[in-house]
Amino acid sequence: MKKFRGKKRYFRNLWKEVNTFDLQLDHDYWFDFFHTHLDFFGVGKNSLKIRREHIKAHISLYNRLLKQLEAFEKPYQTWICIHEQDPMLDAVYVHSPNPNDDDFPHKLEELDPNCKLPHTFKDLVDLHQFDVSCYRSECEEVYYIQSKEQGISL
Repeated sequence: MKKFRGKKRYFRNLWKEVNTFDLQLDHDYWFDFFHTHLDFFGVGKNSLKIRREHIKAHISLYNRLLKQLEAFEKPYQTWICIHEQDPMLDAVYVHSPNPNDDDFPHKLEELDPNCKLPHTFKDLVDLHQFDVSCYRSECEEVYYIQSKEQGISL
């Protein structure tokens, strides 16, 4: 495993991206599974500490987007995906009715709403504020985190 050089700068830039992210909403705006990955290069795969910092950043970005979406007048769905095995796939999503397809609201039938978060990051998710469900298959486990207050659930 190669040493992670420039860690301080990397996380300074990560948090700058989170704290300045702007959806730039206007009255004609829509979302077709818009999403953003914060650990695009998978650096969280090598360290639990780094992985947890990325999950914190995803939650913070999600809260920022929820605040911005308060002014959005159309129905929408938002969620965070945390992939147990592959941090590069972790993302924050926004979806709304759109001209590309008629797949709104998006429904995932295979979600388990009674799952427990992994010990590695369960302290990062406020269960009073968020609903957590998971999808399990032979090759992956994905956690879906959604606001209890805003948006349409999956």
